[in-house]
Amino acid sequence: MGHSSTTIDNADQSQEVFVLNRRPRTKLGGVCLGGIDPCDFLGDISLCPICRGQKECPGDPAADPLVLNGECVLITQISGLVMLLAILGLVYANYAASGVITFDYFKLLDASFDPRLGFWLMLGFFVAFLVKLPGVPFHTWLPDAHTQAPTAGSVILAGILLKTGAYGFLRFVVPLFPEAAYEFRFWAMGLGAVSVVYGGYVAFAQSDFKRLVAYSSVAHMGFVLLGVFAWNALAIQGAVMQMVAHGFSTAALFMMAGALQQRLHTREMGQMGGLWEKAPRMGALTLFFVVASLGMPGLGNFVGEILVLLGTFQVRPSLAFVAALGMVVAAVYALYLMQRSFQGRGDPARVTMADFGARELAVQLPLLVGLVWLGLFPQTVLDLSADSASRVTALLGALQ
Repeated sequence: MGHSSTTIDNADQSQEVFVLNRRPRTKLGGVCLGGIDPCDFLGDISLCPICRGQKECPGDPAADPLVLNGECVLITQISGLVMLLAILGLVYANYAASGVITFDYFKLLDASFDPRLGFWLMLGFFVAFLVKLPGVPFHTWLPDAHTQAPTAGSVILAGILLKTGAYGFLRFVVPLFPEAAYEFRFWAMGLGAVSVVYGGYVAFAQSDFKRLVAYSSVAHMGFVLLGVFAWNALAIQGAVMQMVAHGFSTAALFMMAGALQQRLHTREMGQMGGLWEKAPRMGALTLFFVVASLGMPGLGNFVGEILVLLGTFQVRPSLAFVAALGMVVAAVYALYLMQRSFQGRGDPARVTMADFGARELAVQLPLLVGLVWLGLFPQTVLDLSADSASRVTALLGALQ
């Protein structure tokens, strides 16, 4: 039987691949750092894991890799085409006003167009980046993508690729369409708060270790959406901190899911239990990353979430309260994961299980140190993001 997810995938597991767009470029999600390239959206499937051969969960009729990959391609490609239309609409609107056809980002920042058209163009960008974030109601592809992706694919997806959605909000949606974004901000914040609570609620309902972590990503990225559109320095810097900390904690938990599947040939928590006694190093690391994920003070995730909540409270206290409930739900599903997998009574037939060795510890310990550093010395990241946050908040000041 093929073992599809490990902390460091074995060489003989060539049945699985994680497809990335390998062309040399300086783009995120199909958008150049210095300009906007519409043609790239026709071929960007960089978020879609493809699994060939064995299913990751043999015997699971719902885990058909072809069906799940088709869903991923369909959703992400439709969102890319929506953005393509929005980009072309923006370029045409700028051409109608200035007589110049350009895809240069910095020139399009000064584009003039009808506010009603601007709202629909902003909505096209917003929906496309919300899919890549992802947020409710366009989150459904993410758990299935993580389920079928090998461990390395899940780590890249959670640690890097999801952040392109948040980057798109900060780099394109708000600066290109400040008036429309301001008009839409409370709807966007509402979607962020719903994502926090709904993602946590659905995570608690999962019995699969990896799917639980995948749904928790929906909740964590909901904080990012909430922080960006709260549109003040506290919330925006909190969103940036949350992106960095989430990349560390969630990537580590996906590595743990792969390691457990390699050893147990299952990710079902009902078939685990009592693993701490047999693998104390794995148990201790899982506990650390679980409490980091739920927002333990002193770790990076807490700094990001509390800054987002404080910034949101200044704008819309009711949404800050809803998001705070999401932190309570996070404690429930995170401790549920820990109790089902490493605590309780184990399988009497499972006499031993290999604990983490030097190789796995060498991968996990830097993530642990990173989260502690972010929690104790958050100014490292906050100083780096201060200028960008100031530029975004200055746009709001110009509107008021």
